[in-house]
Amino acid sequence: MNNFLYIIAILFFIGWAVGFFAFNLGMLIHILLVVAIIALLLRIIKGY
Repeated sequence: MNNFLYIIAILFFIGWAVGFFAFNLGMLIHILLVVAIIALLLRIIKGY
């Protein structure tokens, strides 16, 4: 579980970057970014 949130956050961030710059899918891309940021914050707060 330690790295699970971190891996998901990185994948969502990469998905956001690719979608934002390549496909411009609109609001879905920003939702992925928010989820990635939340996952990173949870990882930092819990200290994993």
